Amino acid sequence: MQESTLAELAFGDLIPPPEPVTAPRWAPPRQRLLAAIVLGGQGRYAAATTALAGLRRGGDPVPASLAASTLASHRRQLGGHVAARALDGAALSMLANPAEGPTRTGPPGVDAQVGVETPKLLPGDDPDGTADPDGLDATGARADALLGLAADNLALGRLAAARRFAARAAQADDRWRATVRGGWVGAEIELAAGRPREAVAPARRAVEAARARGSRRHIVKSDIVLGVALATAGDPAERAWAIDVVTNAAIDAEKYELNSLIWVATRVAADLGAGHAEKYRFRSREVLHAVLRRADPCVMRIALESPWVPTGPG
Repeated sequence: MQESTLAELAFGDLIPPPEPVTAPRWAPPRQRLLAAIVLGGQGRYAAATTALAGLRRGGDPVPASLAASTLASHRRQLGGHVAARALDGAALSMLANPAEGPTRTGPPGVDAQVGVETPKLLPGDDPDGTADPDGLDATGARADALLGLAADNLALGRLAAARRFAARAAQADDRWRATVRGGWVGAEIELAAGRPREAVAPARRAVEAARARGSRRHIVKSDIVLGVALATAGDPAERAWAIDVVTNAAIDAEKYELNSLIWVATRVAADLGAGHAEKYRFRSREVLHAVLRRADPCVMRIALESPWVPTGPG
């Protein structure tokens, strides 16, 4: 599959063609990374893990870091926050200048407050025209790792650490993808802090940035996050709107074959009390089971052990 097609599938509005998503081992790193991103969105985690493995072992630290962060996000999607945190920490450490090593402000592997090395800039990490529009570059890799660590720490109950990582990510990259992902994490932080009203603004920012870029996958997830924030905020009118937002996200996820989001959107729709809630709940279980059938053993174990993933009946 051509790189331009993969980019549209990963960050655009392209309905998946009949052609399977592939990227041979000898393809350029960006093409292999895009393929893994698309495969992850489709819930084909075993195939994505295979595509990412070679990139993580490669000699270029930027693709290796992006691959580690991508794999972390796949683990996190099924509740593997401890495994994801290790991968995100490794992703950030990979961005250290090999000649100088990382700048340590605390014990090995941690910064002074939150627990990770602070890397120096890579030689190519400067405004010389090499920036990738979708953040698949050193600056974007740094933001991905920091946002991943924010999400990991949030899920593990470390709210203050999550806030600090999210703030560092916002300083690292203000382009569309980091803005969208930062909005997701920001909303989740406020929800975890018991401040649902404050979660709405970052969720809206994520929706706006995703729609401005036209990235359907990011639009769908942003709508799910916004729907949860609106429903939790407590206004009855907004709750009704939230149900519409989430059910429309589920429709789009089906249309674009985003299995990693179909099971989430339908589960949220059922939990919010959408019409035909049992139908949504059944569809969520059906897609999740299909995703797990195409998962690697690590993902399967993570999902079965996770309290976040409804792998049992009901």
